[in-house]
Amino acid sequence: MEDRFDGKVTRTAPGEAPMQDRPPQEEPARQYYFIEKCRQHVLEESRRLGHPLTASVVTFGCQMNARDSEKLSGILERAGYALTDSEEADFVIYNTCTVRDNANQRVYGRLGFVHSMKKKNPHKRVALCGCMMQEPSVIEKIKTSYRFVNLIFGTHNIFKFAELLCAMYENDRMVIDIWKDTDQIVEELPVSRKYPFKSGINIMFGCDNFCSYCIVPYVRGRERSRRPEDILREIRTLAAQGVVEIMLLGQNVNSYGRHLERPISFAQLLREAEQIDGIERIRFMTSHPKDLSDELIEVMASSDKICRHLHLPLQSGSTRILQAMNRRYTKEQYLALAEKIRSRIPDISLTTDIIVGFPGETEADVEETIDVVRKVRFDNAFTFLYSRRTGTPAATMEDQVPREDAQAGFDRLLSCVQETAREQVARLSGQTQAALVEEVNDRDPSLLTGRLSNNIIVHFPGSPSLIGRIVNVELLENRGFYFVGRMAP
Repeated sequence: MEDRFDGKVTRTAPGEAPMQDRPPQEEPARQYYFIEKCRQHVLEESRRLGHPLTASVVTFGCQMNARDSEKLSGILERAGYALTDSEEADFVIYNTCTVRDNANQRVYGRLGFVHSMKKKNPHKRVALCGCMMQEPSVIEKIKTSYRFVNLIFGTHNIFKFAELLCAMYENDRMVIDIWKDTDQIVEELPVSRKYPFKSGINIMFGCDNFCSYCIVPYVRGRERSRRPEDILREIRTLAAQGVVEIMLLGQNVNSYGRHLERPISFAQLLREAEQIDGIERIRFMTSHPKDLSDELIEVMASSDKICRHLHLPLQSGSTRILQAMNRRYTKEQYLALAEKIRSRIPDISLTTDIIVGFPGETEADVEETIDVVRKVRFDNAFTFLYSRRTGTPAATMEDQVPREDAQAGFDRLLSCVQETAREQVARLSGQTQAALVEEVNDRDPSLLTGRLSNNIIVHFPGSPSLIGRIVNVELLENRGFYFVGRMAP
C-alpha cells in the first residue's frame, strides 16, 4: 500500500489504513500529522526487531536547550518510542551547545562512543540538533568524519522534528535540514517534562546583543518574542496540570516584547502571569544588566510569587574589558544597579557569570572584577576561562591571554567568589524558609532535596509524598552553597 505526501511515495505496513494524501500546511497541525505518520514507522520497526523501540535525548548547554529537549522527548513519546536515559537506545539524539569549543569536543567524543554501539546494532539511529549544528564547519566535519549520523537539524526548525523523523525513516542517506534564520515560532507541541510540578516556558528566542565573545546570536538568530496571550494560555494550561513553579526563558528577558506588533514590557508580562491561579512561584532567566528596568525591580519587590533570585551576568568588572566585550555598561553602572536592587529587595539572591582571560585582560583588570565581587557579594558566581570561539569578533582580537596567565587570574577570582558566597549564604542559618520539594536526594534516600525561593538548595528528612509541594524548612547547617535542615513543626 502506498501514500503520497509532498510529492514523495511512502509505504504503510500491511493492514494499516493509509493516511490522508497530503499533510496540512498550517502549524502545528502539520506536525501532528507527521507524529501519526512516525507512529506507523516506529510500530513497523518494532515489529521487525521484536521489541519496543527506545529513544534517548542527551542534552548539552543551557536551560533553553533543556526546554527544547523536553519538546523532543514529548514528540518521541507521542510517536511511540519508550524514553530512556541510556545511550544504548535504538535512537539517540544529541541536543548540542556551542558556547565554548570544549562543548563541541564533548559532542564529538560522544559520537565516537555511539559509533561503536552502532557497529554492533546496525538498526540504531543517531540524530544531532541544537546550536552546534548552526555552524557550517561542523556540518562539513560530520558529513566527512561521522557519516553514520542519520539526522541533523538546528535551532530554528526544532518544531519540525516529527516531519524530519519521517524523512529519516524514508531515506537511506543522512538527512540535513538547517535554517539560517527564521521569524517563525511554533509551540503547542507535545512536551515530556522532567518534573510534573515545574516547567520552563520559552517567551522569546534569539539575541540582539552581539557580545564580542559570544556565538549565540549567530546560531540562535535575532530576537523574536512570543505573543503574551500565547504565553499566558500556556501558563494557565500548566497550572491546570498541577505545575506550581514556572521559569520564563529567553537569552535576554529584559528585551521581551519590544518587537511585537503591540509592544509589551517584560515587567508587564510578569504582572499578568502573577494573576494566574495555581502558579505559586515564578522564575526567569536571563537578565542583561544594560536594560534591567526600574519597572522590573518594582514588580519583583511587590510580588509574592516572583522568586527572590536574580541572575545578572557581570562577565568582567573592568570597564575597559566590558567595552571590548560590547556589554554596554560600565563597572560603576553595574555596581549602582546591584545596589538599587538590594536596597529595594533586601532578601534578593544575586548570582552572576564571569569570564577570565578575555583578550587584552591584565592582572589589574582581574582585580577590578574581584573588587566587584567583594562589593556586590554574590550568592554564587559561575566563573569561566575565556574560550576562543571561531566566528566571533573576540577570536580575532590581538593580545590573546596566555592560558597560564588566565588560569592564575581565574584562581584568584574563584577564591574570592567562594569566600564571599559562603558568607552570603550563611546569613540564612537558623531561618525558616519555604522550599519546593523537588526529589529524593540522590546520595541519601532518607533525605529530600528542596529549593528555596532564592534558588539555594536544602536537604532534609521527609517523605517522598511531599515531592512537588512547598513546605517550610528550618535551615540548620550551612554547607557552603547549600543547607541541611528539617521540616518546621
